Amino acid sequence: MTQRVRSWLDEPEVVQARRRTLGTLVAAQVVGALGAGAGPSVGVLLAEEVTRSEVWAGVARASTTIGAALVALPLGMLAARHGRRRALASAWFAAGAGAVLLVVAAGAAARSDGTAVADGVSTALLVLGMAGLGAGSAAALQSRFAATDLAEPAHRARSLALVVWVGTAGAVVGPNLGVPGAAIERATGLPPFAGAFAIGAVLLSATGVVVAVLLRPDPLHVLARHAPDLDRPSGAPRLRLRGALAEIRRVPSARLALVALVVAHVAMVSVMTMTPVHLTHHGHGVTVVGLTISLHVLGMFAFAPVVGAVADRVGRVPTVVAGQVLLLVAAAVGAVGRDSTAAVVVALLVLGVGWSVVTVPASALLTQDVAAPARPLVQGVSDSGMNAAAAVGAIASGPVMAALGFGGLAAVTVALVVPAMAAVHVLRGRAPAPGPAV
Repeated sequence: MTQRVRSWLDEPEVVQARRRTLGTLVAAQVVGALGAGAGPSVGVLLAEEVTRSEVWAGVARASTTIGAALVALPLGMLAARHGRRRALASAWFAAGAGAVLLVVAAGAAARSDGTAVADGVSTALLVLGMAGLGAGSAAALQSRFAATDLAEPAHRARSLALVVWVGTAGAVVGPNLGVPGAAIERATGLPPFAGAFAIGAVLLSATGVVVAVLLRPDPLHVLARHAPDLDRPSGAPRLRLRGALAEIRRVPSARLALVALVVAHVAMVSVMTMTPVHLTHHGHGVTVVGLTISLHVLGMFAFAPVVGAVADRVGRVPTVVAGQVLLLVAAAVGAVGRDSTAAVVVALLVLGVGWSVVTVPASALLTQDVAAPARPLVQGVSDSGMNAAAAVGAIASGPVMAALGFGGLAAVTVALVVPAMAAVHVLRGRAPAPGPAV
């Protein structure tokens, strides 16, 4: 029987650091996802309440995604320079501050005298607060990469999927924070929709504390100590953005993964953003909206471990293609059943599953053949590109739905995914067999 050759990943210090890193990331994902979960449901309704303008409401709804896009690349740079702990903790604290601003925005809107200045102040606070929540989204995305820093190559997709999956409970319950938030509002006199974000501010700040205190040793620092030939030694020249972009262009699998990630994210965000508005226009309140978004988020996260295991076993590219097919199915159900609440709920659930089946393997694929010094920045470029494209989609989703209806918005998703499937097919044909993973 052939025995596996021991590597630095088998060293006791590395094994212990791997377990501690995963444990810390698991705890942070649960609490952070719960704290940020009110954004897609209560945040959308708060945007309608504060702005009283579909245009500005669209900007506010997209601000979380814009904030995530703006934070993702600096977060990757900060991780490359100072490690995951400082980067992730800073992002979670910024998200907590964003939730505080949303509480203030709700209060400012409630006290507004209807003048342009007062409305402008409350809208500005809303946009800034939603953008702050985007830092939490960026932290959650980078956490999945942090889970792979010390993972064994054959199990990277599974390690990544574990961190995605454990956020399920928080992410599913989070959109329903409007219910306990309403109780807090009645007890404290806070204005409508403020209570959910008061809870979120506490939870997001607590997540920052968890990461800052417990993510020791930093996984990137462990990587640098035990594999200096794979990572940038202390004091060596730092990789710049241009180098990260060059690395993506050099590696076909990275380009394939980036295309798949960007398109899946923009398709998911565009439809999900307008679903609460669509349901509200059909007479449903915060309870139905919260449950619908919860099911969508359940689809995004709950099956991640299965997706990771499948990706590691049958291949990451075939799994990505399967996810793209699910995105098309979700778009078809949403387009055909646009006037049925049940069909919309099913479409959102399948949309979430399709996003997961693309994102988990594509995230593992993104850096499997990328030089180790480039990984944090390549990951930052990917997350920034995903969220920037999704922000455009979120802003455009309002006018598209106004012009074409919810069914038309779902149909536009097809127009996005089909060319992406073709691109993945072309890039797959050009990609060489993966080299040795490190």
